[in-house]
Amino acid sequence: PYNMIEIRRYTIMRFEKVKRFKNVDIPMPERKTAKAAGYDFVVAEDIVIPSYQEQWDKLLREFMNRKDMEWGPVNLAKLGDYSKASKAKPTLVSTGMKAYLDEGKYLELSVRSSCPLKYWLILANGVGIIDGDYVDNPDNEGEIFFQFINLSPFPIALYKGDVIGQG
Repeated sequence: PYNMIEIRRYTIMRFEKVKRFKNVDIPMPERKTAKAAGYDFVVAEDIVIPSYQEQWDKLLREFMNRKDMEWGPVNLAKLGDYSKASKAKPTLVSTGMKAYLDEGKYLELSVRSSCPLKYWLILANGVGIIDGDYVDNPDNEGEIFFQFINLSPFPIALYKGDVIGQG
């Protein structure tokens, strides 16, 4: 008895290269197939992701060198201090891109399913969230990065153009 009218609101998303990559030959994020869940992102510049062990060792050395060292739980402030002093942290891998999003929308970043399975690479934050107002951030122009942790015992080299994730 009722006519149903389906109304679809299409999200407008526009990617642009950030200024430091304007003249670098990297592809824009794209959907590789008609039914792809997201846009593929590539590495914008060559980078090496140190092994988990290497990062862990840096953090542990910093902890052991502290006069306030106590075995047991540490609070977030202390762990943050150890991390900063040791420079042990996830590796930020640049895509060279920024995203303009519709009001109330965000961009979710995920690694390719093959990354943990084949290459032992995981996102440090599980899932990356790019807020709509991150674009044109004065600190970094809203540049989109993937935060990687390398669980393998070897440093892993990523090269410009390697597909690393989806948005």
